Amino acid sequence: MLIAVTDDLQIHEARRETVLAIIPAYFEEQFIGQVIRQVLQHVQAVLVIDDGSLDATASEAEAAGAKVIRHPTNIGKGAALKTGLRYVAALDAAFFLFLDGDGQHDPSDIPTFFEAMNDSQADLLVGNRMNNPEAMPLVRRWTNQFMSWQIGKICKIPLPDSQCGFRLARKELLPILMAASDRFEFESESIILAVRHGFRIGFVPIRTIYTGQQSKIHPLRDTIRYIRLMSRYRHP
Repeated sequence: MLIAVTDDLQIHEARRETVLAIIPAYFEEQFIGQVIRQVLQHVQAVLVIDDGSLDATASEAEAAGAKVIRHPTNIGKGAALKTGLRYVAALDAAFFLFLDGDGQHDPSDIPTFFEAMNDSQADLLVGNRMNNPEAMPLVRRWTNQFMSWQIGKICKIPLPDSQCGFRLARKELLPILMAASDRFEFESESIILAVRHGFRIGFVPIRTIYTGQQSKIHPLRDTIRYIRLMSRYRHP
């Protein structure tokens, strides 16, 4: 469905037929099939980027109905997302939905993203886990709050949850997303770049599920990358 605004401008409505989901995955054979089946209840298609897994992630994803692209080695979450974006760029989708493959994002929240996008006309919607963060491990909560505060200072806007990978973006944001980092800094840097290029950011309250999933973040290596990212954008 298209909502006519002027004779030469149209704004797409976010709904099943206009959204493609992109899921980066690394050793997610336990969760990926269920995630995909639930996501397909809300979007037209799911693309999984298997970022060098050595388990059955790819075959489980295909069996659940996703298109799968495999990286021969692990090259990073941001790189996986950009592989997906390159693939879907030419397809007929006005929006890209991003979520993780480990079951921490609840696909039943997807309609909330659609409703918020259509009501706000934001360019990028980010899931906000901080309205009810009790389920989040304490160290992750503190880390997320600190990083969100830091990135908010750079962007000069309040950012309740800058690290959440559950997002809905307009296709017009594609050049910004392709310019972001190849690893876990992707989430932070894409927000910074979007704000600096005049795109509108919004947040959607979501539920986050922790059932013993192992974090893929390497504490020392990714902390160093985060510090470098902050240094790069500390000043305009």
